[in-house]
Amino acid sequence: MPRLPRAAAPGAALLALSVAVLAGCAQDPADAASSAAPTDSSSGGTAYPLTLDNCGVETTLEAAPQRVVTIKSSTTEMLLALGLGDRIVGSAFLDGPVPDSLADAAADVPAVAEPMAEQVPGAEAVLGLEPDLVYAGWESNLTADGAGDRATLAKLGVATYVSPAACKAPEYMPDPLTFDDVFAEIDEVGEVFDAADAADDLVATQKDALASVTPDDRGLDALWYSSGDDIPYVGAGIGAPQMIMDAVGLENVAADVHDTWTSFSWEQAIEADPDVIVLVDATWNSAEQKIERLESNPATARMTAVREGRYLTVPFPASEAGVRNVDAVVDLSAQLAGLDGLGG
Repeated sequence: MPRLPRAAAPGAALLALSVAVLAGCAQDPADAASSAAPTDSSSGGTAYPLTLDNCGVETTLEAAPQRVVTIKSSTTEMLLALGLGDRIVGSAFLDGPVPDSLADAAADVPAVAEPMAEQVPGAEAVLGLEPDLVYAGWESNLTADGAGDRATLAKLGVATYVSPAACKAPEYMPDPLTFDDVFAEIDEVGEVFDAADAADDLVATQKDALASVTPDDRGLDALWYSSGDDIPYVGAGIGAPQMIMDAVGLENVAADVHDTWTSFSWEQAIEADPDVIVLVDATWNSAEQKIERLESNPATARMTAVREGRYLTVPFPASEAGVRNVDAVVDLSAQLAGLDGLGG
């Protein structure tokens, strides 16, 4: 479940720093003319200036970003997976530790080892790092009361990019999200950073890993339990949870809800009586806490999956669109194969 950010520094901080940042970004006319000239792409690299339509916002990059603030685990891990961790000057709102496969890369990046903020950073803190790009996992990260609104940041010479899977406008939101969308973001980030070869290699590796998974064919259904006690928040029919369950071979009991995540009810969950329950493991709401809640409540304790202990777990950062989705499929498939007592 997307957790709500706490209040960040006021948007006025962004305006207060405008003059100082613009002064610091001033260029010699000759340098400005040089940076405005399109880069020769005859070698197959990215041609700059590069203009993208990102969630309906025109974003222009004059060169490959060198100083990046990442917000959310999905964006931080994207750059680490592409070997671009040295570009990260600030990270924030991380949803949990990086996976083992990226631990060494993260350890070499002080800005990831020690994030600048537990949740959405304020504009003043972001601008203080003098980034040339803010890469956000959600559109809501880039507001006047958050890291800064996109239009104002652009005026200050700071480009912004939001994970396309998180676009909210109907004409931009993936409906439903597919692995092609995930791979397309990897390719586009590779283009942004002039790292197409690294992006191609990552996509090829992920496609091979995804192809290695044989979806379960027993017709099993599942509840994707993300968070919530009185009212559970679950994976719905068009987002990353649905995409992952489809690849694993599980039928989502909330698939008919046309959204990425949704509020459910325990009555609905009990009536559906899923074969298995996928538990999102988060630092603020662990899988163990969810199991305790399910087993201590007399009503939910009667559910077949709870009685039989049929739980699968997925780390929160892997539950949102990003480079960890394929690993989540591989891992959940192995967990599912190891469960006892499931009929064919």
